[in-house]
Amino acid sequence: MIGIVVVSHSPRLAQAAVDLAVEMVGVNGPAIAIAAGAGAGVIGTDASKVAEAIAEVSSPEGVLVMMDLGSAVMSAEMALEFSDDPDLPVRLSSGPFVEGLMAAVVRAAGGATLDEVEREARGALRAKQIHLGDEDPAGLPVDSGPAAEHTIEVTLLNPDGLHARPVSMLVTAISAFEATVTVANLRTGRPPVPANSPTALLIVGARKGDTISVAAAGRQAVEALEAVSELVGKGFGELAAAHAPAPRPACSASRPQARPQARPQGGAPSSGPLGVSPGFAVGPIVRMQEPVDEPGPAVALPLRERAAAAERIVAAAASVALALRDKAARVSGAARGILEATALMAADPGLIDAAVSRVTGQGHTPERAVWAAVGEVTAVFKEQGGLLAERVSDLHDVRNRIVSELLGRPAPGLPDRVEPYVLVARDLAPADTALIDPTVCRAIVTVEGGPTSHTAILARALGLPAVVAARDAMDLPEGSVVIVDGTTGEIVVAPTDEQVLRAEEQIRRVITFDGAGRTRDGHRVQLLANVASPDSVAAAIEANAEGVGLFRTEFCFLDHAEAPGLDEQVAAYRRVFAGFPGKKVTIRTLDAGADKPLAFVTAADEVNPALGIRGYRTAWQRPELLDTQLQAIAAAAAAEDADVGVMAPMIATVDESVDFAARCAAHGLHNVGVMIETPAAAITAGPILERVDFASLGTNDLAQYTMAADRLMGELALLNDPWQPAVLRMIREACQAGLAAGKPVGVCGEAAADPMLAAILVGLGATSLSMSPRALGGVAEFLRGVTVDQCRDAALAAVAAGSADAARSAAALLLEPTRA
Repeated sequence: MIGIVVVSHSPRLAQAAVDLAVEMVGVNGPAIAIAAGAGAGVIGTDASKVAEAIAEVSSPEGVLVMMDLGSAVMSAEMALEFSDDPDLPVRLSSGPFVEGLMAAVVRAAGGATLDEVEREARGALRAKQIHLGDEDPAGLPVDSGPAAEHTIEVTLLNPDGLHARPVSMLVTAISAFEATVTVANLRTGRPPVPANSPTALLIVGARKGDTISVAAAGRQAVEALEAVSELVGKGFGELAAAHAPAPRPACSASRPQARPQARPQGGAPSSGPLGVSPGFAVGPIVRMQEPVDEPGPAVALPLRERAAAAERIVAAAASVALALRDKAARVSGAARGILEATALMAADPGLIDAAVSRVTGQGHTPERAVWAAVGEVTAVFKEQGGLLAERVSDLHDVRNRIVSELLGRPAPGLPDRVEPYVLVARDLAPADTALIDPTVCRAIVTVEGGPTSHTAILARALGLPAVVAARDAMDLPEGSVVIVDGTTGEIVVAPTDEQVLRAEEQIRRVITFDGAGRTRDGHRVQLLANVASPDSVAAAIEANAEGVGLFRTEFCFLDHAEAPGLDEQVAAYRRVFAGFPGKKVTIRTLDAGADKPLAFVTAADEVNPALGIRGYRTAWQRPELLDTQLQAIAAAAAAEDADVGVMAPMIATVDESVDFAARCAAHGLHNVGVMIETPAAAITAGPILERVDFASLGTNDLAQYTMAADRLMGELALLNDPWQPAVLRMIREACQAGLAAGKPVGVCGEAAADPMLAAILVGLGATSLSMSPRALGGVAEFLRGVTVDQCRDAALAAVAAGSADAARSAAALLLEPTRA
């Protein structure tokens, strides 16, 4: 490889620029030497330092020198006169300092020649200029850059398209190749954007089902496009993600002394604080420092000061990115991935350039330029909606950190405490949440946020109780003791000693399940586990589950370009069946589509995937997939001792039930059931159950379709609630049909994991409840404290209620007294 020398007036700027460039190639990049500053603490350049740096990285392939401005150029020219090797090819680049250095490092890492690297550095602004419609500055000797040599069109399969995580993966993958890559969204028709800019890729606005055109030029263009195609084909690893709705607040008859109430916004109904990570906590409140204020307008900077001001933005952004990467190195798992993605956003050349252009072109102060540049991107994110809108807090975190760096203030962050506390914040950035120490921080309460925010995701990963959407939380007195219930969303302010004692007892309690679900008077209710893959069998066994009420088979199909073969499926299913000899295992056939797209099944152009070809409907187009799966289930069941039942998802008609039962019988499967997830299936459950052996209620989708509320949208969580009386009436219809037919009807949706709602389901006639293994103990304990008659009375009251909250309250009054 060639060597690269970086000449700058500022050692800090030079190091930051090098860190940013090296981030693109890792440890496999070219040798880089820095010649910056004119002595200790002196801004300037020194020709002798430049000469030493050139000698340090000298290579037979040559040395490229990147310079910032002014005397840096003269010092570099003078350094050539000091060279001891007149035959060493050295090229001084006129390319932009930061962008050019990044482009040069990437090209050099691929083994490009000195001429190729220098040309790449000079053309580093080309993509941005084209995107903004700017012409090249007069006289600038910039090569037009390589034309696109190869192009592919790929369709996005992952549920949320090009949001932050896939974009980070795409940028990282492309940076490994010697290629210039651009991306365009064919749906919008906007011009292509450079694929090395995370922000530019996010603004592309590519959603699930969109076709993007990816063009590449360069020595490794084909390899780069293959890498892109592979990432897209695998859905960026997100096809296996579980998109279950967020946990809803459960009612507790023990009312808090004070509870921050949510304020309705824009006329939308509000359900108050939302519990997003279960558990109890007690501790004094510690409030997070409020974020930096928006910088006010100022007199435009004189022209002579703008270049130095722009350099400060570059240096501050690089410093923030480096700090975030350092934090990422100290954690693991989801926290590390989120921090690395945030660091990549802080180092985004598109975002930095937008701020720099405001300084150089309009004379903004650096901090106001950064604030405005992030504001433009934020507006686009909000307009796109979905998960992209939820990344706004990440952008604000990056903005606040860079502005704090520019103002010389400490970076926003967690309180430095060794005593236990409950953290209260307006919102938590991923960089903060990822570094929370759960041995000190006992719970999290935020004013903003939703069920899919990073706060919720990481709180659950840390096992910390968490409540979001507590609108008045910042008004709670600093240091006051509170009790936080991460399940119900309740916050008890200034609790009594007795309340604290009870909460601490709850925290210390370990609830176990003895393996036999029943009410206080002995009414049997099977308590089963939901299993998503063979790897989760151990947790179900350890929790003493009576069997498996929902065995999801999608794991076997995800990340496949084509459907798995018969032998692969048989081996996978046997691993689950083998874990439950003599016990019930209900396996669901492939539930593809909507939030679980598969490349070989799901159409990319469905207008409304949630109402499209999903679940059992995929057999209309690919019947051989279902037949192979049923053959595999039959073979696996014959080889093991589990009591296997098989059910089809997303059934809507009696004819579908008849067809599915016939298909199963053809493969020797005779314990056949259906999922009741649509209002149509619930209403016609009677005739459906005349044709099959059992039914299982998928309350997640049943609530979604009954209430016409997308279950993945946090804004609709109040509507998408299984406690809604309309949803409970649908459940009652199905359960009563089961009682009339003498056939079991179970529940395998999220509703079964809510202890009090579990009692309502039993009262409505559910014969089994299936849930995550973690929830079995709590549900079993609640049921053991009530009689079946109480469950039935409470169910009648809940169904007759006028709202979800009223249904909870009515149920609590009828169920709670016997639990004292």
